[in-house]
Amino acid sequence: MPTVTRSTSMARRVALSSLIGTTIEWYDYFIYGSAAVLVFGPQFFPGDDPTASTLAAFATFAVGFLARPIGGIVMGHFGDRVGRKSMLIISMLLMGGATVAIGLLPNYAAIGIAAPILLVVLRLVQGFGVGGEWGGAVLMSVEHAPRGRRTFYGSFAQMGLPAGIIFANLVFIVVVNVVSPEAFAAWGWRLPFLLSAALIVFGFVLRFKITESPTFTGVKDTGSVEKQPLVALVTRHFKPLALASAASIAAPALGYLILVYMLSYGTAVLGLSKTTMLWLIIGGAAVWFIVIAVSAQVADRVGRKKVFLAGALLVAIWAFPFFALVDTASPALILLAFAVGTSAIAMMAGPQAALVAALFPPAIRYSGASVAYQIGSIIGGAFAPMIATALYAATGTSVLIACYMGGLGLLSFVALLFLREEKDADNIPDVVAADAPNSIR
Repeated sequence: MPTVTRSTSMARRVALSSLIGTTIEWYDYFIYGSAAVLVFGPQFFPGDDPTASTLAAFATFAVGFLARPIGGIVMGHFGDRVGRKSMLIISMLLMGGATVAIGLLPNYAAIGIAAPILLVVLRLVQGFGVGGEWGGAVLMSVEHAPRGRRTFYGSFAQMGLPAGIIFANLVFIVVVNVVSPEAFAAWGWRLPFLLSAALIVFGFVLRFKITESPTFTGVKDTGSVEKQPLVALVTRHFKPLALASAASIAAPALGYLILVYMLSYGTAVLGLSKTTMLWLIIGGAAVWFIVIAVSAQVADRVGRKKVFLAGALLVAIWAFPFFALVDTASPALILLAFAVGTSAIAMMAGPQAALVAALFPPAIRYSGASVAYQIGSIIGGAFAPMIATALYAATGTSVLIACYMGGLGLLSFVALLFLREEKDADNIPDVVAADAPNSIR
């Protein structure tokens, strides 16, 4: 079996590329969530009942999740057969193109029923693109990284999610405060989507300059490329796939409750301004970003599973205090609720990339990591805003939402207990590159 040469300088470049690339993709993905709360209801689903209009807008948000596993399967297949790098470039072009098209899309008043139909189609394209993004981004980082540091390097792609949230909400804050409410409803909401055109060019150039994963290169050199990665994944690795999927539920569930549902809940139920809620979400995302980096470094020392378990348990424990603090309508206490909640998410996200990647052999790793992550995202995150909205509408209280959130935290905790932690994310030996004399430990 050939050895694989890893360069510290390229590993750092790939990690930075993963961070910037995933930030751009998640920016594209999350401006849709903010727009679904702020403008898509009246623009694309006009009606007399504001709750029904909001639910319809949230439904289009959830539709994107339905395409994510398809994107993960398709891009996972070609990522395992053709290479990680090319799939990352394709996913960025799909996401950016769909986002710009949403910014140009006429609303219901202009073209009638065609408007929401086209919105759903473009959201499906977004979901397909982001479905293949995560697996490729984390694998490029993990597979380029030196031994002993793979959790930390893999966390750079994870940090792109809160960074994208911060960027998306900052852009919306600027637009909401610069233009009048009338102008925002008429055309201002389109600006964040159109900004993606410039971002996509920058991201494309950045990703084009990095090298292919050395692990995948090793797989090709040995002639061990899997012809049917998905079939091999399901038939030979179903148990780790199922457990990894279940373990990946809690983080997106709490994440989308904070990022999407809380924006609606804070304005419609608590009476806070849109700008206040956006700033609170940014504050929570900033904590999220920092704790991912810290938890990943801790996981490299004490073990990925231990840190992940602590995060899942914190989700379950924090569910009721979270809503008790939010329901005070005090911005300071809401920020505390968000900060602890996003810390719990980050404690799972930090070690997640390396933990999930290590479960599958290199020949089917793109498929395995992508499918597990996307299944968890669908079950946990896709319908969380809709379920929370429906539960509150039916009961007039947040108690059942807290029960729902805590239950998902326990589900991920139990699933992870049965998941065996692999010590190494790569079974192909390393050769230290000339520029990295101390990179392998």
